[in-house]
Amino acid sequence: MKGLKRRIISYMIVLGVALIVTSLGYQWGMATYEDRPRSFLDSLQFTVEMFTTTGFGGDSPWESPQMHTFIIVTDLLGMALLVGALPVVATPLLQSMLSSSAPEKADEGLTDHVVICSDTTRSEVLIDELDSRGIPYVIVESDRDRADELYKTNDHVIKADPASTDGLEAAKVASARAVVADVSDQVDASIVLTAKEVSPDVSVISVVEDPDNARYHEIAGADHVLSPRSLIGRSLSKKVTSAMRTEIDESVAIGDELRLAEISIRHGSALAGTTLAESNIREESGVTVIGVWVDGRFNPAPGPKTRLPPGTVLLASGRTDQLEQLVEMTQSTIRGFKSENVVIVGYGQVGRSVRDELDKTTITYTLVDKADTEGINVVGDATEPEILTEAGIEDADTVVLALPDDNTTEFATLMIRDLAPDTEIIARVNQQENVSKTYRAGADYVLSLTSVTGRMIASQIFENRDLLSLEQQVKVIRERAPQLVGQSLAEANVRDRTGCIVIGLESGSTVITDIGPQTTFEPEDELIIVGTDDGIRAFEQAFC
Repeated sequence: MKGLKRRIISYMIVLGVALIVTSLGYQWGMATYEDRPRSFLDSLQFTVEMFTTTGFGGDSPWESPQMHTFIIVTDLLGMALLVGALPVVATPLLQSMLSSSAPEKADEGLTDHVVICSDTTRSEVLIDELDSRGIPYVIVESDRDRADELYKTNDHVIKADPASTDGLEAAKVASARAVVADVSDQVDASIVLTAKEVSPDVSVISVVEDPDNARYHEIAGADHVLSPRSLIGRSLSKKVTSAMRTEIDESVAIGDELRLAEISIRHGSALAGTTLAESNIREESGVTVIGVWVDGRFNPAPGPKTRLPPGTVLLASGRTDQLEQLVEMTQSTIRGFKSENVVIVGYGQVGRSVRDELDKTTITYTLVDKADTEGINVVGDATEPEILTEAGIEDADTVVLALPDDNTTEFATLMIRDLAPDTEIIARVNQQENVSKTYRAGADYVLSLTSVTGRMIASQIFENRDLLSLEQQVKVIRERAPQLVGQSLAEANVRDRTGCIVIGLESGSTVITDIGPQTTFEPEDELIIVGTDDGIRAFEQAFC
């Protein structure tokens, strides 16, 4: 596609030059040899009519041999340009427009790109990240029908086997900046071996489903082996443990003392249903609420009248002791901190990771799964009320939904919220687009596998970006912003333009967190920015 664009541009340049030169020549010849002066516009009209073979206007016939010779030459030139356009421009363009078949190799000259093997729902966030930063990429898809389907909406797709030498050579791996393997644990290991055979120096990032297989990918030569399901499991378990006690163990450090944390308002908390002004959060804890999540929507500029319903996630900054005071304020006044039971629904890799983390605490839990395997306490479908009742949903402080299907997660959330209105529901979903639906169903905290996976991969690819948070709803990055240099925060209007919040900057070894509207930025400053995935991408497009 890029080669075709170059040919079209080159052809249009040649055609434009030919039209201008021929028009000027005709204008001069008519005045010099025919004694019939013509304006440049008249001459241009004659040239266009001749090149398109629609006629010669009213100027024929000509009397001088010089003009006869000129007309013959320009006739031949026009025919050459018309005939030459067919194989060079028209035919390839029509083929490209009418064909829905993916090519079998990447464009010649493609360099410094990312090779994605192959297309999965988890690659969507990564592709958005690459597009926002203008980094080229190519998706290598082995299934012909799937490749053709993708090619209809994305011309970065090729049909090739990512586990074969020919397939990766077709993707120009030798000139790539990174290879991402995310098919299955066994196929990914083969891709790693092949990539290192084709180009030993290329950076290879492998995504594993089962963390026990990570060592085999490392042996194969992977530079980075990522296990997003385990990370999500650990993150969800931290939400459970933080709901049972006041210690903060999942905050992001900003400088020596300032920390950033997501803290949920529990059902039954004195804060539930209040406005931000009525909550007295600032007065009683000392923290600053810089954003709130309500029903899956992020508000980066909450005002005094912002309502805080149960399940609201506060994005707060402060010292550790201040954040712990805020956690205490968000707890339920009905249940307190003691948990009689946590119910884990789903016993895949995410569910196992949650269980492993809870085993390190004194928190008790009940495991629910369809499969009757060792350790399962209640066997059955989580969308059946009697199964949830048997698991003790009504008396549980927290339910962790670690189900493999998003539709099932949404339905189970609706059912649990009906059976146990005051129970905390923490859920994992596969697709980012289903996060908001799961919130509307009644979940209190939702993490997306695609979002976490995309962030983990991007953190290994982007060398000039320091990603400070992977498993939170918001993203925290440390990055230079050249387009902000010399501007004040108020002049740049960052929050309104991007939905992001600049909470600090690092100049040399000094971290400055006292950021105000008049703060200006120097070229060497690294900004600490908080926002959603979409917000961060908007910030990078505007200021990086």
